[in-house]
Amino acid sequence: MPETFFGWVLFLVDKYGMIFVKGAGVTLALAVVGTAIGCIIGLIVGIIQTIPVDPEDSIFKKVFVKIIKWFLDAYVEVFRGTPMIVQAMVFYYGAMSMFDIDMSPMFAGFLVVSINTGAYMAETVRGGIDSIDPGQKEAAVAIGMNHMQTMRCVVLPQALRNVMPQLGNNLIINIKDTSVLNVISVTELYFASKSAAGVYYRYFEVFFVTCVVYFIMTFTASRLLRMWEKKMDGPADYDLVNFDPMMDPCGAVPLPKVKKGH
Repeated sequence: MPETFFGWVLFLVDKYGMIFVKGAGVTLALAVVGTAIGCIIGLIVGIIQTIPVDPEDSIFKKVFVKIIKWFLDAYVEVFRGTPMIVQAMVFYYGAMSMFDIDMSPMFAGFLVVSINTGAYMAETVRGGIDSIDPGQKEAAVAIGMNHMQTMRCVVLPQALRNVMPQLGNNLIINIKDTSVLNVISVTELYFASKSAAGVYYRYFEVFFVTCVVYFIMTFTASRLLRMWEKKMDGPADYDLVNFDPMMDPCGAVPLPKVKKGH
């Protein structure tokens, strides 16, 4: 048997390497899919929370929008105000005891990560939308756009760039926080590491390897997201395109001349 710290590390990596790899794969799947679904949930909730209500709107619309916003506010506050580990226990065991739904640990894990991320992203999207100059929204309304058109064509393209850093933060947080799902027997990286450590009772060496694997995943995700942000910003050195007003909108082909009398 190994006698040194690094000897044990190499021994455990050689013996349980595939367990670490499979656990890391489950962790990445939960984090990436959960963050993606959570972003969609947060986007929808954030847009609904910013729906304007004018004084001349019907009483039905005012009441309906107010009720929907109240439910969404309650959803955001509940899931931001309770730990993910508690949410996992409530969803996994509560679904069986109250509704007789026997969901798998992985399905419960995806559900918890997605809904929890959605609550955080809802506030992030709302803040990103509110950060856009109100004059742009007013200009869109002035040319006849409704709320959804204004969001899709004017506000969201700018707001999404503003919330990109927080999206990356949520992904990195989810990579680490999926470790709490071991309480419902999800075989992610922490669960796999704990199983490997119990064989030889070498907890320090095993979790040293686990720390390295977590760092590799979070560092790689951080760098990839930073590259994506720079790509969205576009090149720093660009030239403004000048085109003749008599050219077509793309500035490539002159507009055909109109004959007299037509």
